[in-house]
Amino acid sequence: MKTDLQELKTLKQIENILITQARPEGEKSPYFEMARKYNLNLRFEPFIRVEPIPAKEFRKQKIEIAAYSAVIFTSRNAIDHFFRTCEELKLTISQNTKYFCITEAVALYLQKFILYRKRKVFYGADGTNKSLFDVINKHKELEKFLYPCSQSFDSEITNWLIANNCEYAIPVLYQIISNDVKDIIEQKHYDIICFFTPLGVKSFVENCPRFVQNGTLIGAFGDNTRKAVLAAGLNPDIVAPQPKMPSMVSALENYLSGLKKK
Repeated sequence: MKTDLQELKTLKQIENILITQARPEGEKSPYFEMARKYNLNLRFEPFIRVEPIPAKEFRKQKIEIAAYSAVIFTSRNAIDHFFRTCEELKLTISQNTKYFCITEAVALYLQKFILYRKRKVFYGADGTNKSLFDVINKHKELEKFLYPCSQSFDSEITNWLIANNCEYAIPVLYQIISNDVKDIIEQKHYDIICFFTPLGVKSFVENCPRFVQNGTLIGAFGDNTRKAVLAAGLNPDIVAPQPKMPSMVSALENYLSGLKKK
């Protein structure tokens, strides 16, 4: 059920926000600053959990990671488990490897594992698959691509690689499992629910198949998450990343500050 955008809530009507990921460590997160500023109740609950596929199991996929010159990353989970797998396999990644990331935030996360050089790290302009493809397109003739992912990978990316005759492999390095969050959702009315991955949306639908939006605002981070929200029959009211709103919290802040003026 779509929210009537002509009947915007007032700021006083926004009280409880559900953030469908783990609570930030420490108290300096911009989420907490926003909560104090607008007198909000925030609840952080991961809707999914990630379980690694051990290197012993990965070997059965018969993918030689070292044979590929470029890696496509669409999430921090993919980065974590790619380098975990390489460490378990005792593989050293070439310094010439190129990395193509869905967003700048994902690209910057690579600094945890590599010496970050802009000439080797690329990212899409607006967080969409299209902008990622625009970047990859400039390098597709010379590179062999790895697309590390979970078992529920993005077929739009693989279809593009096939259509453009790219050499690629899909190492499945982790699995994503829906958490039981039915009680959390039903315990309280949330004025805003924020999603960060398509699989988080999937978990929500599995837990509450009869949910009707009915005025609840939905936040969606990333174009694929936005598409998953729409596919679930819901309306994404607050979308990130956008220009000057690179994060979900900045998009929330922008939305709330707009209400404050009313």
